[in-house]
Amino acid sequence: MNILRRLWFIWLYMRRPRWDSGLTPPELTEFLHNRPPGRVIDLGCGTGTNVLTLAARGWQATGVDFVPAAIRQARAKARQSGLTVQFIQADVSRLPPGLASFDLVLDIGCFHGLEPAARSMYLDQLDQILRPDGIWFLYAFLSEKSAPGLASADLERILARFHLLSRQNGTDRGQQTSAYLILQKS
Repeated sequence: MNILRRLWFIWLYMRRPRWDSGLTPPELTEFLHNRPPGRVIDLGCGTGTNVLTLAARGWQATGVDFVPAAIRQARAKARQSGLTVQFIQADVSRLPPGLASFDLVLDIGCFHGLEPAARSMYLDQLDQILRPDGIWFLYAFLSEKSAPGLASADLERILARFHLLSRQNGTDRGQQTSAYLILQKS
């Protein structure tokens, strides 16, 4: 991610970014309904809303974000709620070595904002951190234009590595075409 984009994200977290609703999407809640807890990592966790929801449901949870203010806010929310979550300040395309394998990788709006080289690195890391038959729960804007958004070529690359279990198309609050994808590691 280029330096200007990084600075823009850091600046946004000095206030409250528009995407930080503080609410877990109903699509994630529905997905979790009949799932037994396991190990989860939330890539691009922001202030921790979704990773805290998972921890509250018994998941052994880790959240990753590169913005220091977001991680500080997430840690504060975890302390306030009495939940144990590991938070890591890192770039999602360059995760620290030694992470154990996860049953679930959660990404609500992170992957679609990465530059092409970072997307490739991210996908390579998924092979390392997601256990066999593990699930990647991905929310992304859909767009053939520039980021943020997944183009059809991105979806083809993803489907070459993962089995699509479900896809729910929709639009976000700004009327951007989007989709929730539930993918299983092949």
